[in-house]
Amino acid sequence: MGKILIIDDDESFLHLLSSYIEHYYPLLKVQTCKNPLHGLKAMSQELDLMIIDLEMPHLDGAKLLKYAAEKGISKSRIILLSNHDADYLHEHFPMGTCLAVLNKFEAGQKAVLDMIFTSLEKKAAG
Repeated sequence: MGKILIIDDDESFLHLLSSYIEHYYPLLKVQTCKNPLHGLKAMSQELDLMIIDLEMPHLDGAKLLKYAAEKGISKSRIILLSNHDADYLHEHFPMGTCLAVLNKFEAGQKAVLDMIFTSLEKKAAG
C-alpha cells in the first residue's frame, strides 16, 4: 500500500485532500498532521509521498523539507503546497528542490496531484 503523509495546519483543507485521496485512490494510505511538530515525528523513509504546506506557524514547510532531506527522505517524494503563485514558488524552490511546488487553490494543479496519485496507486497495486 502506498503511504502518504500530509502536513498542513489548515484543518479543512487537510480533511478535503485526505478524503479525496481515500475516496479516489483506495490503495493509498493517508496519514495527516495538523501540527507541523507532529509531522516531524511522522516522517520516515517508508513514505512514498509527503505533501507539506509551505505556510504554517512555528515551523514552515521549507524547514520541514530541509529536515526531511536531512533524515534521508528523497526530495523526489516531497510536494510543497502554497497559497503563492507559481512564479513565486519556482523562484524560491527551483527545479530539483522537491518533486513539485503547487498552488493549493489553482484548479489546474489538481491534475498534477492526480497524475502523482495515479502513479503511486499503480505502484501499490503492482
